[in-house]
Amino acid sequence: MTAVPVTAGAVSLAGAAPVADALSWTVRDVAPGVQVRTGVLSDPAAAGVWAVTVQAPAVDRLTGAATWAPLADRAWADATAERLRAAGFAPRLEQVTWDRYADTPRGTMGWQVRVGQYATQTAARTLNSAVTAAGFRTAVEWTGYDGRQPADAERVHVAVIDPARLRGTIEVSDGGDAADRERTSAVAARLGSLVGVNGGFFVTSDADGVQGTSAGLSAVHGELQSMAAGSRAALVLQNGGRRARIAGLSTTVTVRAGAASRAVQGINRAPGKVRNCGRPGAVPTALPRQDVTCALADDLVEFTSDFRAPLPTGSGVQVVLDRHGVVVSGGARGGSVPVGGSVLQGTGTAAGWLTDHARTGRRLEVREAVRDTATGRRIRLGAHDSVVSAAPTLVRDGRIHVDAATEGTLDPLDLSFGFAWSNTRQPRTLAGVDGRGRLLLVTVDGRQPGVSEGLTLTEAAAFMRSLGAVDALNLDGGGSTAMAVEGALVNTPSDATGERAVGDTVQVVPDTGAGAGAP
Repeated sequence: MTAVPVTAGAVSLAGAAPVADALSWTVRDVAPGVQVRTGVLSDPAAAGVWAVTVQAPAVDRLTGAATWAPLADRAWADATAERLRAAGFAPRLEQVTWDRYADTPRGTMGWQVRVGQYATQTAARTLNSAVTAAGFRTAVEWTGYDGRQPADAERVHVAVIDPARLRGTIEVSDGGDAADRERTSAVAARLGSLVGVNGGFFVTSDADGVQGTSAGLSAVHGELQSMAAGSRAALVLQNGGRRARIAGLSTTVTVRAGAASRAVQGINRAPGKVRNCGRPGAVPTALPRQDVTCALADDLVEFTSDFRAPLPTGSGVQVVLDRHGVVVSGGARGGSVPVGGSVLQGTGTAAGWLTDHARTGRRLEVREAVRDTATGRRIRLGAHDSVVSAAPTLVRDGRIHVDAATEGTLDPLDLSFGFAWSNTRQPRTLAGVDGRGRLLLVTVDGRQPGVSEGLTLTEAAAFMRSLGAVDALNLDGGGSTAMAVEGALVNTPSDATGERAVGDTVQVVPDTGAGAGAP
């Protein structure tokens, strides 16, 4: 292992991110084919401040519910500024333009109305109390998170994995349990991995399903652990990661009982609750919708032997299958998945289908298909293949291509949805594949003014492209962002409580002579 300071040119990163004009890096050769680059991108001239942002009344486009947006049209901005002046404040109007997305309008997105410019959050909160007392809905914000002005600092870790030289595997790990949460560094330490990063989106609240279960497509050692939320970006690691690629993937699962068949809408999730939506029949939308839990009345869900939590209870029925797919029992929902077996739970009309067709002693056949949505081709997963998905795509075929609207991280028709998630700087975990077939695993710390502010989605895309990524996607970020090198956490997560336990991770596991790493 070596740690060597290098210049920007030595790692081809000059001008990598639009938020930086100063750069220093250290390179650490962890093992043959595995290198970690730690960088600080800084701009001493950046001048972020704490300010009070007035929120605009809005209506959720899908539900019709009243809500609030961080920006609105010019007429609202002018009227709000006039009200603020009448109340004795000095507002300023800031124009917000659409970022460089592949599937949204160009030009002005809307206008923000702000009051105050303070060096400390405490001072801004004092002003905020006065503004809210005057009848305004507000938020205290650090302007350095705006993508429209330079960030003062970014702390970045870039792992470059060359599968041609790696003596080991690259795989997705859910800790051996599809329904638990574990810190990225804890998984890395247990596996003895060279590098590990957090993976895809997952359920974090009981109100949204079973905590720890994936909220999108996940496959571990060739076995589907969850289904896709519509068609979203995924990192496919085939042959133990020796072939890594990024593609938009969709999933279909069908259960057959003789000539009868029924679509399965979920794997290892609570029936009726579809985190991030994206399933046929889901309400209020069958399209992907980030951090939204949709409802599905007529739901059929498969639970695999990797689901080790108590099975969800409630209305509907379930059938228990042995390792050969033969129904061994049926009845009310609950209990646990038998070792080597599986469980099907149905609600609504799906419960009726199970009652009619899944009789004890009958064999059911579950068929799964993962498809590349661009080509329609089926991707067959073997025992040494893994998949982790998130959203959105950042780079496609060597060009910046952020399809944030299509993959459901923002809505051009609803400014109350996804603005902070997509358009402001956040901690990010990113994955890409460069022109030499090397895998790039990247973390960018954020939500730390003066230390590291994070990247917007379009900044993340530009950064990945500058690293040489031909294809890239955004993985789970925010407080989930974590990178471990040789089992030790190397970045600084944004949660006040420290590193967050996550649903799954991507691990680079050395070959110890005993085969691939455990889940």
